[in-house]
Amino acid sequence: MGLLDRFSIWVVLFCLVVKSVDGFYLPGSYPHKYEVGDPLLVKVNSLTSIDTEMPFSYYSLPFCKPLEGVKDSAENLGELLMGDRIENSPYKFKMYTNETELFLCRSDPLTGGEFKILKERIDEMYQVNLILDNLPAIRYTKKDDFMLRWTGYPLGIKVQDVYYVFNHLKFTVLVHKYEDNNVARVMGTGDGVEVIPTVGKTGSDVPGYMVVGFEVVPCSFPHDANTAKNLKMYEKYSPSINCEPTTVGMVVKEGQPIVFTYEVSFVESDIKWPSRWDAYLKMEGSRVHWFSILNSLMVIVFLAGIVLVIFLRTVRRDLTRYEELDKEAQAQMNEELSGWKLVVGDVFRAPSNPALLCIMVGDGVQILGMAVVTILFAALGFMSPASRGTLITGMIFFYLVLGIAAGYVSVRMWRTICLGDSSGWVSVSWKAACFFPGIAFTILTLLNFLLWGSHSTGAIPFTLFLVLLLLWFCISVPLTLVGGYFGAKAPHIEYPVRTNQIPREIPAQKYPSWLLVLGAGTLPFGTLFIELFFIMSSIWMGRVYYVFGFLLIVLVLLVVVCAEVSLVLTYMHLCVEDWKWWWKSFFASGSVAIYIFLYSVNYLVFDLKSLSGPVSAMLYLGYSLFMVLAIMFATGTVGFLSSFWFVHYLFSSVKLD
Repeated sequence: MGLLDRFSIWVVLFCLVVKSVDGFYLPGSYPHKYEVGDPLLVKVNSLTSIDTEMPFSYYSLPFCKPLEGVKDSAENLGELLMGDRIENSPYKFKMYTNETELFLCRSDPLTGGEFKILKERIDEMYQVNLILDNLPAIRYTKKDDFMLRWTGYPLGIKVQDVYYVFNHLKFTVLVHKYEDNNVARVMGTGDGVEVIPTVGKTGSDVPGYMVVGFEVVPCSFPHDANTAKNLKMYEKYSPSINCEPTTVGMVVKEGQPIVFTYEVSFVESDIKWPSRWDAYLKMEGSRVHWFSILNSLMVIVFLAGIVLVIFLRTVRRDLTRYEELDKEAQAQMNEELSGWKLVVGDVFRAPSNPALLCIMVGDGVQILGMAVVTILFAALGFMSPASRGTLITGMIFFYLVLGIAAGYVSVRMWRTICLGDSSGWVSVSWKAACFFPGIAFTILTLLNFLLWGSHSTGAIPFTLFLVLLLLWFCISVPLTLVGGYFGAKAPHIEYPVRTNQIPREIPAQKYPSWLLVLGAGTLPFGTLFIELFFIMSSIWMGRVYYVFGFLLIVLVLLVVVCAEVSLVLTYMHLCVEDWKWWWKSFFASGSVAIYIFLYSVNYLVFDLKSLSGPVSAMLYLGYSLFMVLAIMFATGTVGFLSSFWFVHYLFSSVKLD
């Protein structure tokens, strides 16, 4: 049986498996079927604020706690790193059962400390984030005839130096009839669900519903604390509650308790299960300007085409003219034509700090590979916003696995520079495994101390720190060493020309060569800046980012532009007899990181004006520094490898005496 036949059989089997499971969805979330009266449990996530960028636990404030006690939901690595802390809540519904004026709890009288921290959280515009059936609560507000959408609801509001808390919640649950009884029935709520086949079972025709929307309207209602003194949770609150979101009534006072109530209504909706996330992906302010991005992509392709055409015509002209002339004419035209031919004996001279260059290139390959694979999977729908934390978890997984590529590239480049000598490959592999992760751990540890000091849930727990260290030293480091071993066994890349013993003097330049290198980063930055705004808004403004298809296109164009820019800069340096191109080719495209960091500072000043406190600013700048270092490694690697290929190709193509 041929390879093609085997592949065809596997494809058919895969299609049959997918066909047999009608409820298969890429985001990893199955439809949950609830019968009328089935319990629906609301969960709570961390309190978040775009003013501080520091999440806090929901129960760090005097909210009602569930009767069975507070329990953490199972969270993946990505959720913990993002600061998510999903816990159970006292809010409980019954499917398709409308209930009003339900008493939740009466808090203890607020102590001085509780009153102070509650006022601080209201001043810092903290949002309460509720989750039902994996859907975040969404809130609608009207402004200038436009309907704005927000996830979560504000903790409270300050009016004329008086603080009010939103203590009554009006929930609306949108449901859709469960349409296919042959789909596996999913019982229970939460992330850990049990799939029970219902084919052939009696009672499978019982009508059921799926949750397709979860809306909340927060109100501040002046409850009477004495009236609620003897009420138990979920009992009827006797005075009628008129929920008016435009008025406030529950004043926060020291020494006074707060009464919490809620109501819920169910509305049948035409929204189907696969479309239930559409409302979140069309959030106001996060809608991608499709025409702007498309226009940007067209301009980028146009510029890249011009650069490529000019570059190819120039190089081909030089090669053709040089090879067609006799020796005397060649000598006469050496000064007229570009001077890259004059550095033939020095162009492959080892650069300064060759080991560091090899290590950075290896780490850059690892980071770039992680970005490409992660964005590709996200574009295919495997890492949707419905699956919290999967994007970060996937990035870490792919980064660990691609350690083998980092080791291979680092060691093979090291052997190439050392002309085939493989001694020291273990040291290069080890440093490649520790260099960028070491920088990352240093930055994250310093930022973590700031978060620990603020008692934020964004702080990485100590046990998770140990887990990350184990992943680093037990998976990434061994794989990098394995890659280094294969790199040491692989044949090194032989140079097409020999290097002279005495280095050639580089003529004085009119302009500093590093000025061109730094300026070269503007063109790759032009491919990024539009998409960068939406990515920054997703990270720092709490908006949902979902256009991974466009991001994949932008990433491919960024790689192409980085390669072309570095090629052109390397060619320009060789033309003026500057044979020290190694590091310059790396930073020609890697300098885009400088402009991204400047853009981050600009975003902090003009878009995050409300960011309060030096701790929040330091967190923002620290994470931005970490991001731009990763981008510098990835883009610099693209520039260096493309320039290395170009120089090798150029000097192996021309006939030199």
